[in-house]
Amino acid sequence: MRLNRNLASLNIYRNHVKNSRKLSSAIQNISSGYKVNSAKDNPNDLAKSENMRMQIRGLQMASRNSQDGVSMLNTVDGAIDSVSSMLQRIRELTIQAGGATGEDDRLAIQEEIKQLTKGIDNAVNNCDFNGVKLIKNDEVIDNTSPTYIKMASGANFGETIPIPKYNFSSDMLGGTGTGEKIKDIDVTTEEGRKKALSTIDSALETVNSARSKYGALQNKFESLYNNIGSIEVSIQGAESSLRDADIAYEMVELARANILIEAGNAMMVQSNNFPKEVLRILENMR
Repeated sequence: MRLNRNLASLNIYRNHVKNSRKLSSAIQNISSGYKVNSAKDNPNDLAKSENMRMQIRGLQMASRNSQDGVSMLNTVDGAIDSVSSMLQRIRELTIQAGGATGEDDRLAIQEEIKQLTKGIDNAVNNCDFNGVKLIKNDEVIDNTSPTYIKMASGANFGETIPIPKYNFSSDMLGGTGTGEKIKDIDVTTEEGRKKALSTIDSALETVNSARSKYGALQNKFESLYNNIGSIEVSIQGAESSLRDADIAYEMVELARANILIEAGNAMMVQSNNFPKEVLRILENMR
């Protein structure tokens, strides 16, 4: 029996401190929803979780890029449809000019072609998606050799999708053989009408080819959006297993710690009475 060192009480206190820490940890995990709240809780799982979060945020932004790509290509498709319709109308007028028409009729037709040519330039110049112009690129010298922009399509470096940029203005669309462009069309003469049909057909071929490429890219972006969503959900599930708390388990730990703390408090009261035995021994010595 020792007076200065109550070993039983000290052991109970040591367990009391340990259980108090477990109680505090369980409360923190339940209130935050995480079982890893700081690096000391589980350094390895924390590192894995942070890497996964980096991938998740990258995929979320790539998903937004895919949606923007679809919207941008939708905008371009609408503009190209207008250009194609006006080229078709110019072709109709060119053929009409070669029919039973007088000089005044051909001049009227030429004026309409002139207005349609301006309409093509307006459609091309106004096709802008957040500052990106895909069919009015002044860097393009020949539409058979377009330049490209690269849109990020994934969470990692190098994951991009190239999108071609053309120049469909009236001074660029036209025949490759004659060298004549849409803006040069003149249907008031027979020679001009012959060149015009070749120029228009070449322009329509260029526009339709580009439109089909943009349509394929739009489908690609939509498919990419769905794939990114599936990958993101899978990674979030893996990250959740590393970092999220199991609330049922934490509630069990909370109840267990509470019971042990209450039992420890009761035992501490009892153990603190042990030194009183020394007083009883001293009383018997009188």
